[in-house]
Amino acid sequence: MNTHSKSGKRRFTYLCAVLLLTPFAQADEPWQAGAARVVITPDQFMWMAGYGNRKAPADGKLTELWAKALVLDDTQGNRGVVITMDLVGIGRDLSRDVCSQLQKVHGLKRNQIVICTSHTHSGPVVGKNLAPLHYWGVDQAQQKLIDEYATVLVEKVVNVVGKAIENSKPCRLQWGSGYESFAVNRRDNPAAEVDERRAKGTLTGPSDHDVPVLSVRDAEGKLEAVLFGYACHATTIGLQQWCGDYPGYAQIELEKLHPGCVAMFWAGCGADQNPLPRRTIELAKEYGAELAEAVDEVLSASLPELPASLKLNYREVDAPLSELPTPEKLQADAPVDKQIGSYQERWAKHLLNKIESEGALKGHYPYPVSVWTIGNEIDFVTLGGEVVVDYALRLKRERRGNRTWVAGYSNDVMAYIPSLRVLKEGGYEGGTSNVYYGLPALWSEQIEETIVKAVHDLAGG
Repeated sequence: MNTHSKSGKRRFTYLCAVLLLTPFAQADEPWQAGAARVVITPDQFMWMAGYGNRKAPADGKLTELWAKALVLDDTQGNRGVVITMDLVGIGRDLSRDVCSQLQKVHGLKRNQIVICTSHTHSGPVVGKNLAPLHYWGVDQAQQKLIDEYATVLVEKVVNVVGKAIENSKPCRLQWGSGYESFAVNRRDNPAAEVDERRAKGTLTGPSDHDVPVLSVRDAEGKLEAVLFGYACHATTIGLQQWCGDYPGYAQIELEKLHPGCVAMFWAGCGADQNPLPRRTIELAKEYGAELAEAVDEVLSASLPELPASLKLNYREVDAPLSELPTPEKLQADAPVDKQIGSYQERWAKHLLNKIESEGALKGHYPYPVSVWTIGNEIDFVTLGGEVVVDYALRLKRERRGNRTWVAGYSNDVMAYIPSLRVLKEGGYEGGTSNVYYGLPALWSEQIEETIVKAVHDLAGG
C-alpha cells in the first residue's frame, strides 16, 4: 500500500491560490484545435527499453501504448503540433525521420513540432536510442524487430497528426496548475527510507510537484483534449509486460472520466525523481489515479482562458562536452581481438568505429531546445534528454513561475542532462549514465548555462 499521503484539501488550496493569483484573460476569437490517438503497442513481443537487466523480450501486456497528437491553430494561421508517446524516448535519427515526413505530408516546419515521450520503462526499444544498453546487445532477429518497429512508428505518428488536423474545430484553451507529491528526489533519499522520511517530513533534495494542465474545449464546453505534465521517472514497475506505467494509467483514468477526450502526458524534468515507493502494478495504478485526480481538480475549477496566439521557436545549440577519450583509452576499454560483451566495451567499440569513419569525435552535441508561447501567457519549454529537476525550478524562477512549463525527454533523448550542481556531484545522473547512451564524454560545466541561455533567447529575453 502506498504510504505517501497528501490531503485533497492541501491540493485544492494550492490550486485555488494559483488561480486567484492569475489574471483572467478572455479570448475574443477561438482557436482551431483537434486531437487524435493511435495504438503503438508492438504487434510482436520484442526487447523492452529502460532497464539493462532484462534477459528476454516482453511476454505480455498490461495496457496499450499510445501516440497522440494535438494540433493548435491561432487566429494568425500559426500552427503547432504536440505529439506524445508512451515510450522511453526517441533518438535524433528517428526524430528527424518523423519531422521530415511531417513536413512532406503535412507541410509542417521543425519549429511547429514538439515530440514528447513519457519515459515509461515498460515499452519497446525504439531504434538505436540507448543503443549500447539495448540495440547492440541483442541478436539480429531482435534488431530486425526493433528496426521494423521504428519504421511503423514513424508512419503511425504521421497518420495520427493527419487525423488530428482533420478533427480540428473552433475551441477554447484554458490552463491551470495542480499538485501531486509521489515524486521523490532519488539522489538524496534512499528508497528504503522514503516511507519513514515522508512520515516525518524529512525528505530532502529538490523536486517539482506542479501538475501543469492545458484544457481544450469545443464551443459547447465539451472537453476535447487535456495536455498535462509531471516531473517523475515512469519506473514504478519493471516487468516483462507492455505498460504505460503511472502516466499511462493517468491518461486511461482521465479518458474514462471524460469520454471522447484525448488525454496527453508529457514528462517534466524528472531525471533525478522516482515514484516512491514503487515496484508493484498496484502502485502504478494508484499513482496514475492520483495524478488523474490532480488534473481533474484543475479541470473542474474556473480556469483562465488563453487568447488564440501561438509563437513557435526551435533551435539546436552546440551543447559542449568535456575532454574526449583518446583512441588509446578506447582501445584499452575495447580490445579489437575480444568479443564485445559489456556496455563499456560496446560504447568504446562504437566510438572507435566513429573515429575511423569520421576522423575524430565531436566535442559538442546538437541539443534541441523549443519554446512555444501559448496565448501570450504560457512558456511551454521542451528540452532534449533526461533533464534533472534543477532546470525546471530555475526556469520557473527566472521566467513566468508556474506559467513556465518545462518538459524533458522531448525531440531527442540522447543522454542525461545534469545541472552544474549535479554534474559536480557526479553519480549516475552526473554522467556515468552517458555510456548507456553512447555519448563520448561527460558534459562540460557550461551545459546548464548553454541550455538556459537558449531558452531565454528563444522566449525573447
